[in-house]
Amino acid sequence: MGGHTPVLAQPTALAVNLLDASSLLAAFGALGIAVVLFAETGLLIGFFLPGDSLLFTAGLLSRAGAHSGPRLDLAQVLAAAVVGALVGAQCGYVLGRRGGRALLTRSRNRRLHEGAARAEELLERYGHARAIVLARFVPVVRTVLNPLAGALGVPPRTFALWQTTGGLVWTVGLILGGYALGSAVPDVDRYLLPIVGAIVLLSLLPLALELLRGRRTAKAPAGGPEAD
Repeated sequence: MGGHTPVLAQPTALAVNLLDASSLLAAFGALGIAVVLFAETGLLIGFFLPGDSLLFTAGLLSRAGAHSGPRLDLAQVLAAAVVGALVGAQCGYVLGRRGGRALLTRSRNRRLHEGAARAEELLERYGHARAIVLARFVPVVRTVLNPLAGALGVPPRTFALWQTTGGLVWTVGLILGGYALGSAVPDVDRYLLPIVGAIVLLSLLPLALELLRGRRTAKAPAGGPEAD
């Protein structure tokens, strides 16, 4: 019989680098932002996800003509980020109230336990409001503080108010920062890798400052005059 040999369709590449903000945005768009932020702020398994760089990159890619990457809609990006971050944090808090410290003790991940220690230190040193807001800007700590706040009995209204405040400042601030840079620098995607690296370093700055301040505070009594 005459005919032609059917051509098999080539499989579509579906590999996505979960640690690369550009890869996540190219694959999933605004929906990916909501899912990633929900996982990072609401589920302990999401502690490794790139929340800061994802928000900044999403804002940058929302600026038309400033890049060669996927085009995102700023309104959709803002809505997805806010929903993912706020709902995720609230979910983590509820899980913490129900599961308590068992959620953390079951994990053997060193970074999670270090983050939990820092989160608890923030709550004790600065009180609920400041700690909940500050934690939004510290990787890993923003993942574990929410269930930890639930386990430690932070009042629901207090947590909801300040996690919303911190979540809005964190998401909207980073997205609009990326959007503004995209409008100011032509072909800004050429510099995306060093920009993302700088964002990661800046996200660690609050934690570094807190550790430095804690060490100074701990050394202060030793340097003072001794009581008779």
